Amino acid sequence: MKPWSEKMPAVQFRIARPTDQLEKVVEFYRDGVGLEVVGGFEKHDGYDGVMLGLPDLSYHLEFTQHENGSPCPAPTEDNLLVFYIPNKEARDAIAERLHTMGYPEVEPENPYWKRSGITIADPDGWRIVLQNTEGLG
Repeated sequence: MKPWSEKMPAVQFRIARPTDQLEKVVEFYRDGVGLEVVGGFEKHDGYDGVMLGLPDLSYHLEFTQHENGSPCPAPTEDNLLVFYIPNKEARDAIAERLHTMGYPEVEPENPYWKRSGITIADPDGWRIVLQNTEGLG
């Protein structure tokens, strides 16, 4: 992997978050959203974890669960993970898949996300937006 730039010589970007529902969270992001499992570990210093992302491994999500629990309350409703999806039908298929799994659309705090997006809360209450980018410039 090559660095992003001279000002930021990092080669990877990871967002890590604890959960007490690792299996449900992985199911949400893998089976519902459609991210790929790109790695994982078990019983590493008392933690299990799974990394999920897009095919480019330079950025991904990591969810961890400690054997003694990892409580992490959801942030405010305007803390979002936004997926920009150019094809509206593909975006709607993801939303329908999540709805079928028991995760319906929720009202976004910021009305901007309602215009071209669908906001859904994951099993821990953290929100994602499936943002359609057709016609956006």
